[in-house]
Amino acid sequence: MAKDQSVTFLYGNDDYAISRHLAGFSSVFTDPTSADMNTARLEARTMTDNDLNNAVNAMPFLANVRLILFENPSLKYTTPQTRKKFCVFLENVPDTARLVMYEFVEPKEAEKHWLIKWAGKHSDSVQTKAFMSPRLKDMTGWIVNETKGQGGQIDPPAAAKLAEMVGADTRQAAQEIAKLLAYVNWTRPVKVQDVDAVCIVTSQQSVFDFVDALSTGNGKSAQHLLHRLLENEDPFSLWGMVVRQFRLLLQAREILDVRGGKDDVARALGVHPYVAEKTTGQANRFSLTSLENIYHKLLEIDEEVKTSQITLDLALDVLVVELTK
Repeated sequence: MAKDQSVTFLYGNDDYAISRHLAGFSSVFTDPTSADMNTARLEARTMTDNDLNNAVNAMPFLANVRLILFENPSLKYTTPQTRKKFCVFLENVPDTARLVMYEFVEPKEAEKHWLIKWAGKHSDSVQTKAFMSPRLKDMTGWIVNETKGQGGQIDPPAAAKLAEMVGADTRQAAQEIAKLLAYVNWTRPVKVQDVDAVCIVTSQQSVFDFVDALSTGNGKSAQHLLHRLLENEDPFSLWGMVVRQFRLLLQAREILDVRGGKDDVARALGVHPYVAEKTTGQANRFSLTSLENIYHKLLEIDEEVKTSQITLDLALDVLVVELTK
């Protein structure tokens, strides 16, 4: 293995693209039977420095190289001193190892990320590759290309319909494409009616996840999901989805309080069974009083935004803090 291929850093906010790219590194092994014996998977929060040192410097067994997949190095090396020491270690990775580091990095954080800056100074010996989620406006094209990659075809209107349903979630989009191609048996292009027939309405999936984080008091996760949504959605469109979801939660809670179930929620609110199931599960985590208070807070925020007392981005951040404190 040439020295210029010993260290790789994959980063970005498209975890699906990163995971798919990681799978390709097994091609360094000419004999698949030796892959497991020469592959080490390390995660920053559970590993020790000795684990990494042993994995990198151990000799390959019946192969030319060892593959080390190292997740989230920034969670392990958090101070300037430990990061400097780690960078020195990276500069001495032997040719018998292929060290592949990867972690979640938002686009706005990439320029100042410590490993990306270090790699830029060692571009002759370190490979870096960014995997950023496509913006919502680019998802139709992404879906068309992904469908081709999965061996099928999709009509542009059908791709646009699917993009409306999945948002910028590439993993969800890829899964839906696989279902659609199986549905048409790869014999013809996917059409709009196929999307309507097969795909779960998932345009609000990220909003469901966001509300899930709020309902469990997980402020860190809620902030992360919110900022990711804001990067791919128009803030006012996102605001409309959040308000709608809490309105559904309030109505679902009222139905549950009179011993109704998810089927009653679906019928009464006129929503897809999947949406009813998610909404019912979330409504169970709130009392009717708490949902009424939250809904009144949303109305206050709406008025403050419309009268330019606060920006919508900031209002959403404040909402997360207030609901998860």
